Amino acid sequence: MRVLLVAFCVFLGISAASAQALKVGDSLSISVLQDPKLDRNVTVDPSGEIAFPLAGHIRARGLTPQAIENILRQKLKGNYKDENLDITVAVVAAPKEIPEEDLKPKIFVTGEVIRPGSYVVRQPTTLMQAIALAGGIGPFAAKKKIQVRRRAPGGDETIFMFNYSAYEAGLDLEGNIKLRAGDVILVPERGLFD
Repeated sequence: MRVLLVAFCVFLGISAASAQALKVGDSLSISVLQDPKLDRNVTVDPSGEIAFPLAGHIRARGLTPQAIENILRQKLKGNYKDENLDITVAVVAAPKEIPEEDLKPKIFVTGEVIRPGSYVVRQPTTLMQAIALAGGIGPFAAKKKIQVRRRAPGGDETIFMFNYSAYEAGLDLEGNIKLRAGDVILVPERGLFD
């Protein structure tokens, strides 16, 4: 009796999970009984769609696995003699919840500043504004050697040099660049002869 009760609870849990609306990052297992070559795992992409052979791109976000089964059945039926295709869609894994704070765009200020750390940027921010967010440069900063390090999507890193002293004097206004999420501002400590 206990085994039956446990099995029924597990079945209800699976049914409830499969009835939930799909969201970005959900991984789905799709099988087509009439054509096992189509069996595959797909993931709901950032645009809320899945891609499936012979069916193309399908909006999946907000739909249930049962609704995806029906859409696939409609799109695939012209390719097979048997119009009653047996298609199964099941949620394999839901994405892990990412803390909201980790999704916000950040810049990073390190080195000889008063408050080094990461700072959320909600609007366009310049290098000087970021230094101000970090409390300003410290007493031992190498003002002429400030760097902004920016990593491109391909992995290449670009380094922008900034002369804080020239900016203070009104000479290097071009160096106060607009920052992008992920930029690292490095304010080095000055050497003995700086």
